[in-house]
Amino acid sequence: MDALHIDSLRPGADGNNPHAPNAANYDEARANPYPNLPDPLVLKDGKRVSSAKIWWRQRRPEIVEDFDREMYGRVPAHTPAVHWELVSETKDTNGTYPVITKRLVGHVDNALDTAIHVDIQLSVSTPADAKGPVPVIMEFGFIFPPGFRPRVGSPPPPPTPKTLAPGATPDGGPTPTWQQQVLAKGWGYAEYVPTSVQADNGAGLTLGIIGLMNQGRRRTPDQWGALRAWAWGASRALDYMETDKAVDARRVGVEGHSRYGKAALVAMAYDTRFAIGYISSSGEAGAKLSRRNAGEIVENVAGPGEYHWMAGNFLKYAGPLHWNDLPVDAHELIALCAPRPVFISAGSKGDGWQDARGMFMAAAAASPVYVLLGKKGLQSTEMPAAGVPLIQGDIAWRQHFGGHTPVPNWPTFIEFASRYFP
Repeated sequence: MDALHIDSLRPGADGNNPHAPNAANYDEARANPYPNLPDPLVLKDGKRVSSAKIWWRQRRPEIVEDFDREMYGRVPAHTPAVHWELVSETKDTNGTYPVITKRLVGHVDNALDTAIHVDIQLSVSTPADAKGPVPVIMEFGFIFPPGFRPRVGSPPPPPTPKTLAPGATPDGGPTPTWQQQVLAKGWGYAEYVPTSVQADNGAGLTLGIIGLMNQGRRRTPDQWGALRAWAWGASRALDYMETDKAVDARRVGVEGHSRYGKAALVAMAYDTRFAIGYISSSGEAGAKLSRRNAGEIVENVAGPGEYHWMAGNFLKYAGPLHWNDLPVDAHELIALCAPRPVFISAGSKGDGWQDARGMFMAAAAASPVYVLLGKKGLQSTEMPAAGVPLIQGDIAWRQHFGGHTPVPNWPTFIEFASRYFP
């Protein structure tokens, strides 16, 4: 705040007390104070983007620069090499599916500061009976320490998966685990632990990959936050998978939920090697429009519990500036994924903090970029009822009947992904 000459920040929305002066808003009549979004197909000089060539050479770099400077922060031009160590390789079964699982550690070269160690945790599981390289879905995985209690807007610990019962439905009963569902398609799965790259707290900014690059010093206002660091780690995991003969590295997807939904979307937007994304309940700083007053807002992410996700410059928009001053918004982050397919997901019960409608609106507003690039955007501008999927386009959407969880939408995502991973 001192570096930005900011004396105070506005308080975030209170998601616990509906009678608080700053209670979170869930009234749609008050949700759109700034209805005019930045146009992803208008250049900074006001000219219209009329071709794919202009998008790739001019407009896309403009949008990336705004996200780098004002929201997610800049990744250093040169980051350290990562040496991957195979810790173990085992043959086992997941449900009824035989799998080979490799557990790996990516040792980040720490010559810049030998006191800081970064070891990326990754596991890759592929069908044991595969005849060749297979598509892989990589999850940004949560590991909860003993006694952990999530804050408002944080995900609960994942439920214990159960086997599909006769007559059970995806939203109404137990299903196979998501890993078993992808194995049923002949695909593999990977588990990547983002906090092995960068801690999920502000105190950790002088450690992890961000601290290593700064040699233990604090960040400058435009340097990267944890979301970019987590996405960087996912890209290094993909580097490894490009060397693994069991993996079809051209068909690696990313999945993340809640804060890791934000990180998965950032990874998808910045690294064009990722083939598909499942972005679950990502909310503010993810797929939700920041110009929306619904659930979690900019001030929450800029506050003490979450500011480390973002560039320091982001704090300005909770202080002297406001949401409408942001040069970019979430629809443009989704647009950076184009022309690759992306599935935006939310719950309908207990997931209001993430603002499903704001995520749907962002997906719809990103669609013109997909159309420009010869693809199909979201196939409606009217948000459908919960349980109704929109998966005909290259941007897909479904709001499931559950709460803050990705579990019920896995079958729909897999149906969507099957178009691209036959």
